[in-house]
Amino acid sequence: MIRRILCILYVVLIATPVWAQAKGAQKGALPGTFDFYVLALSWSPTYCANGGDKRSPDQCLSTASNGFVVHGLWPQFEHGYPTDCPSEQADVPKALLETAHRLFPDDRLAEHEWKRHGTCTARTPAEYLADVATARQQVTVPAAFQQPRSEALLAPADIENAFLESNAGLASTMISVSCVKAELQEVRICFTKDLKGFRACPDLEGGSCRAKSVSVLPVP
Repeated sequence: MIRRILCILYVVLIATPVWAQAKGAQKGALPGTFDFYVLALSWSPTYCANGGDKRSPDQCLSTASNGFVVHGLWPQFEHGYPTDCPSEQADVPKALLETAHRLFPDDRLAEHEWKRHGTCTARTPAEYLADVATARQQVTVPAAFQQPRSEALLAPADIENAFLESNAGLASTMISVSCVKAELQEVRICFTKDLKGFRACPDLEGGSCRAKSVSVLPVP
């Protein structure tokens, strides 16, 4: 009798659709079963000014002159996202670290992103890094954010509009601007699963920064 009840519970659990589960991170999901990608571009000056220099000294060297850097390429569900999925390849092979270094500001970040997000794509580390490069190449960072040498105070909508003007096909429903301590933190842009174009992502866009204005710290 107990075995029968457990079997019924198991069937119910595996039949529960993704949207009925808790929103947010869904650890250990089946690789490849996601809906779209998010390319997260971190504003390095904010990261470094808030303690990032201790976690990633190479990224925060003044000689690095980092503005927007790749934080990650994240597989997403329409509601929530998968993380830490089962994979035969637990780490980024050392032979690929040079490739990773050209995409990420820090090798440890590249390794972290593979373990947390890349494993959920059903791609190999080499394929995942190639996908990161593909997504990044499709985004043009507006000129105002290339190498700003003085601090600026901007509305999140102004930052978003700058990206819309610089990227054909990008709409306001496809981008999110995040902030921390009223400072620009990240710009997140949604891509189709095949990375052939931008796509809408209402859940992500709905979580954009609500501050009236944010500080855009200068590139050192």
